[in-house]
Amino acid sequence: MTIANNFSLIADVEMTSIGRIVSVTGSKAVVLLDHQKYRDPEYAEYRPEMGTLIAIESETTISLGVVTALSVPMPGQSEDDPEVWIAELGLVGELRKEDGQIVGSFSRGISSYPALGDPVRVANHQELKSSFCDPTKSAVTVGTLRQDESIPATIKTDDLLGKHFAILGTTGTGKSCTTALILRAIIEENPAGHIVLLDPHNEYSTAFKEWAEVITPHNLQLPYWLLNFEEIAEVLIGNNEKYKVETELLQELIPMAKKRYGVNRKSGVSALKKNANDSGKYTVDTPVPYLISDVVAMIDERMGLLENKKDLSPYRHLRTKIETVIYDARYAFMFGNLTVNDNMADVLGRLFRVPVNGKPISILELTGLPTDVVAVVVSVICRLTFDFALWSRGTIPVTLVCEEAHRYVPQNSNNAFGPARRAIAKIAKEGRKYGASLCVVTQRPAEIDSTILSQCNTVFALRMANDRDQEIVQSAIADTGSGLLEFLPALGAREAIAFGDGVTLPVRIKFNKLDQSCLPRSSTAEFSEKWQTAVDDPDFLPTLVERWRTSGAVDLDESTVPQAPLPTPEVQTAGAAPDALTGAQDTPEAFHERRSVRRQPVDRAVAGTPQPSLRKPVPDHAVTGQPPVAQGEAPPPPLRRPNAETPEAAPSQTPSSQLRKPQPEAGEQPNSTLRRRAMDFATKPEKPVFK
Repeated sequence: MTIANNFSLIADVEMTSIGRIVSVTGSKAVVLLDHQKYRDPEYAEYRPEMGTLIAIESETTISLGVVTALSVPMPGQSEDDPEVWIAELGLVGELRKEDGQIVGSFSRGISSYPALGDPVRVANHQELKSSFCDPTKSAVTVGTLRQDESIPATIKTDDLLGKHFAILGTTGTGKSCTTALILRAIIEENPAGHIVLLDPHNEYSTAFKEWAEVITPHNLQLPYWLLNFEEIAEVLIGNNEKYKVETELLQELIPMAKKRYGVNRKSGVSALKKNANDSGKYTVDTPVPYLISDVVAMIDERMGLLENKKDLSPYRHLRTKIETVIYDARYAFMFGNLTVNDNMADVLGRLFRVPVNGKPISILELTGLPTDVVAVVVSVICRLTFDFALWSRGTIPVTLVCEEAHRYVPQNSNNAFGPARRAIAKIAKEGRKYGASLCVVTQRPAEIDSTILSQCNTVFALRMANDRDQEIVQSAIADTGSGLLEFLPALGAREAIAFGDGVTLPVRIKFNKLDQSCLPRSSTAEFSEKWQTAVDDPDFLPTLVERWRTSGAVDLDESTVPQAPLPTPEVQTAGAAPDALTGAQDTPEAFHERRSVRRQPVDRAVAGTPQPSLRKPVPDHAVTGQPPVAQGEAPPPPLRRPNAETPEAAPSQTPSSQLRKPQPEAGEQPNSTLRRRAMDFATKPEKPVFK
């Protein structure tokens, strides 16, 4: 470099210099600003503000720092009085240079610290571009830099997804739009991705119309046998501590029911008689099919064998709880299939998009599910996500997006469903090793488990006004630029502070604007507009009541929600078979039809083939619920409520003894189980109705 060039470089530095270094402590530096230049309109473009990237040159490097604070510790009384203006910097990294030219890309950390008196200036366009745009990394563009809007703001895909990330912000600041924007940018560059999004408010289906498999409560199929014991006990029993005996009984019977189903499929009825009480290799958590009616039948068997009738209370309570759930139409997504098939591969394929078929994201809409089972569904999905990534050996990395995460992993563990909390924590702590990544979206960082949040190595922090939320976010960020969080309350619309491994260095981002057709359905209700016109439709309230009673069986806006078709079970999983008792196959049409009517549970509705009894005959009143009848006396007909839609049936001409005690068919054992009785009761003539 010539002497003339040296003088030119020094002159340029002096022209653009805004001050000099007066203090360096570890990862921080203090700059004494030239307030005369700061006030001069000619230097307006060189004025630093919060978040501005500052350059400090040395012979071989350009050290970079972010402005985290501006102050005037010694203000003057008038404009002409001398003042001290201070800028505090967080040193974030450096660029290497040779012969005055930048070489290589930005690297974190400082190898050559600034010296006292070194001139400081605002980073120029080339330095900003070299710092934020790394061509060696796979990255997607989500917006522009607040400091220079001509430079795109990019995020590194592998570092973002591989090490988890969080999107935080107060209600109404654009969390849903930010989530949709980031995921759409990733999917555009990676059309064969695998993303699962838990949507508690049914707002994301409009943001991914062409890319999403939308799973609603109407087409969700999550067989009950996929649940582990903690999850199925929560559904069938509830508070496990309160019902300890029932819990222990269920824990003992489920492996036996799995054994019954497996033996029945492979060896037939003869092997069942010998081995049905041997749980074999099945554990209570093994994800294999079983019949819920087998569990009920074994409860009845034990009730018949108990000599002390005072011990029947836990058995009756468990049986009642099971029947209450499986007859509830809201639980049809678990118990409503006509058959019990080993369709685990189909469930996983639809949920985790294998094959992708042009839809790399599955959106699980949770609105409409029973409130007491939502946490169980979330637990199952999170647990399956980790296990899927684990057993696929990292071949198919999966990203789980958990919207409203503070519901499932709150700071207070007493307010959470334990299995769901542990499943999400397992992904956060161990998922990176196996290809399971986590995205946490929440409006209350102070209410979320700090351990989970600290595992998110990239954070997009939108506007936050709550002091406690800001403290939690700041404590979770181990970065020298964390001082930027101090002005989170002042962020504008579509602005965020990005920290962590997913971005090159802490940066203030202005997100791109989504098209109207890609916006989530999360806008605030327009009160002033809606209240201008009265609702005079006479069908409005009856329709509202119908939606209310059916727990969301009809979408609020079906025209805007794409209804994903159910997969037709044409090809079954290896080793899978139709129902071992009937050989019947379920169809999507029949599955949809059952959503609007109350049907009997799966295996009871189709259980027509009896199984041999492994116990002594159970008295008829133990099955029918009627009191015993003396010999030669006809039993009274059961009381039934009149049905306004069905005329009263004519009195039955068939003796009740024939209805209550079916004769065994050819080749059938004398003692039949509850399956045979259920079919007989379903086909018997109507009895007279008492008014």
